[in-house]
Amino acid sequence: MNPTPSQTVGPFYGYALPFPGGGDVALGGIVLHGYVYDGAGEPVPDALLETWQPTPGGPLPGSMRRDPVTGAIAGRHGVDFTGWGRVSTDASGRWVLRTADTGLPYISICVFARGLGHHLYTRAYLRDEVDARIPPGRRSTVLAAEERPGVYRFDIRLQGEGETVFLEFG
Repeated sequence: MNPTPSQTVGPFYGYALPFPGGGDVALGGIVLHGYVYDGAGEPVPDALLETWQPTPGGPLPGSMRRDPVTGAIAGRHGVDFTGWGRVSTDASGRWVLRTADTGLPYISICVFARGLGHHLYTRAYLRDEVDARIPPGRRSTVLAAEERPGVYRFDIRLQGEGETVFLEFG
């Protein structure tokens, strides 16, 4: 049997999309980290996560730097808050985001991974202020666990038992 297109896509995410400092949105704030797991509970070593978070007053301009000689993206300098990040999982499926605590209850996440025909959207809630549209029995899948002050763990399960709630935007 021949593979379907979604089975043959990728993993290409690690080639050109990650950039230096992609997970360092703003230093000195909070750390959000976790693992991405597939339907069998195995870590996904080649996923890519994009994150967004506005400030209470709205989005801020980005602070991406470019190399003055080559023009290539040199990443962030870790001082200015951009509200946007892009981070890859490592060989163990782990990812880390360093960002500001904007006072808003969640950070939006978009997941790209092998075998996904379309990316998936979810939210990591830092406080127990989960959107009322998420069924009560599923809210724990979008609530980050505070391990210690300013450090939160948020695991993403793509399928199966404890599957993360994924959101649809239309």
